[in-house]
Amino acid sequence: MSGQVGNDPTPRGAEGRYLLDVAELSKRFPLGRRKLFGNAAPSMVHAVDDVSFTLARGETLGLVGESGCGKSTLVRLITRLTDPTTGSIRFGNRELSALPAKAFARDPDRARIQIVFQDAGESINPRFTAADAIADPLKQLLGLSGAALREKVEEAATLCGLPLALLDRFPHQLSGGQRARVGIARAIGPRPDLLVLDEPTAALDVSVQVTILQLLVSLRETLGISYVFVSHDLNVVRLLCDRVVVMYLGRIVEVGPARAVFDAPLHPYTRGLVAAVPRLDGVRADALRLAGDPKSPIDPDPNACRFHGRCPAGTDRCGVEMPKLRRFAGGREAACHYAAAD
Repeated sequence: MSGQVGNDPTPRGAEGRYLLDVAELSKRFPLGRRKLFGNAAPSMVHAVDDVSFTLARGETLGLVGESGCGKSTLVRLITRLTDPTTGSIRFGNRELSALPAKAFARDPDRARIQIVFQDAGESINPRFTAADAIADPLKQLLGLSGAALREKVEEAATLCGLPLALLDRFPHQLSGGQRARVGIARAIGPRPDLLVLDEPTAALDVSVQVTILQLLVSLRETLGISYVFVSHDLNVVRLLCDRVVVMYLGRIVEVGPARAVFDAPLHPYTRGLVAAVPRLDGVRADALRLAGDPKSPIDPDPNACRFHGRCPAGTDRCGVEMPKLRRFAGGREAACHYAAAD
C-alpha cells in the first residue's frame, strides 16, 4: 500500500480530492475450524466485503441496511478501532490501513476522526462528570490541561447546547438528550474533520431526536465537519444526508444522492427497504416483500449475488455471477445485473 503511515499526520488543508477514500475494504473474522475433505480449513465471517466509497469535505454520507449488514464493522474500520483484513482507508493524503488500530489510538490524526456511539449513557464512564467526559479526549489527544482545558470543555458544551451548570453532573443525573449532547460535545472537542455517528438518536424519544438532529445540522454548518451517519431511519437519512450507501450482507448494493436513491431505488433490496417505511402522509408505497431470510455471512459463495434467493427479480445468472457496482446517471451506482434507471 502506498501513502504515509506512522507519526506523520496530514496537515489540515493539504488533503486530496476526498477527505476519506475507502477502496476494496474487507473484514473477515475466523469462526473456529471445520473439516473440508479431510483437511482443517478455517470458516470465516465476511462482515465487510470489498467495500469502496468516498467522502468529500463537508459532505454527509448515510449508511443504511438491515441489522447484520456490516454497518457497525465498517464504522469500526474507518474510525480505526479495528484492523481491516484487506483494502485501503485513505484519510486526506494519508494511508491509514497499514497502521495498526492500537498505534492509531496514539496517532496525531486520531483527533481528526471521532465517533459518537448509539447510547451515550453506555459510552460515558459512569465515574466521569460531563466535564470529565468532554475533557478526556482533549487531554489525551491534544495534551490540554488547566484553564485551557476548561475553556475548550465549556466551548464544546456551549456549541452543543449543554448548559454549563450541568457539567459537574454524572451521567445518571442527566436526561437522555443531555447525555447525547455530552457524547457529541466530547467528539467535537478536538475539532475533528470527520465525525462518524453510529445511530446517535436511536435510543431517544422522538421529540428529543429532532433536537439532536437540528444540533447536528447546526454543527455541520458551523464547523464544516464531514459526517458518516449510520441509521435505520430512512426518513432521517433522506433529510440529513447528501448521499447514501446501502449495504447488504457486507457488500454495497447501491450508492447515490440520498433523495434520488429513496425516490427511485435502482436495487431490489433498496426498493424493499424503502417500501417498508411508512410515509409521513400515511400512504404506503407498493410493498415489496422480501422472501426468506438473509444468507449466512459465513463462507459465502464468492460467485453468487448475496441477495440471490430473496430477490424478486433474481435469475439463475445471479447465483453464478456476482454483480459489480455499475454507474448510472446522476452519480448513482447499483450492484445488480438488472438495475435500470427510469
